[in-house]
Amino acid sequence: MNKAIARLAIYAGSFDPPTLGHLDLIERASALFSDVIVGIGRHATRTPLFSVEERLDLVSRVSSHLPNVVVEAFDGLLIDYCKAKKARVIVRGLRAATDFEYELQIAHANADLGPEVDTVFLPTRTMNGFISASLVREIASHGGDASRYAPRLVCEALVKKFDR
Repeated sequence: MNKAIARLAIYAGSFDPPTLGHLDLIERASALFSDVIVGIGRHATRTPLFSVEERLDLVSRVSSHLPNVVVEAFDGLLIDYCKAKKARVIVRGLRAATDFEYELQIAHANADLGPEVDTVFLPTRTMNGFISASLVREIASHGGDASRYAPRLVCEALVKKFDR
């Protein structure tokens, strides 16, 4: 019997690239909620390593074993995306105390803009607490082995991306 709460949750981020920490949060959110959208934000002011299409593909492939997870890209404010999707929950991961202050500010702003949407914080597992997409990019950009921090197919995509 599925014990997930019958509710749509959105876990949003840039996922550039998706890491094992991201995957852990996607899996945990999928166990807690009946439906999860992994929302990949498009930001006109940022220059990501992977295109939106590449990130959609990578996140979709690493989460393909989770039948209640879909991956989509979105523009604009996350709270507006939640309203458009009729999602009641935003899932955010916390790695350290410093994440909490920033995430709490964002949660307060989202609650002000959309009081019908709640933010749920999930602390990362200890083994993933230091993993970030920027760490994975840095290791891969120097030809290092990022396989302890990112799924195999992401590591393969990184090798191709940095192939000189």
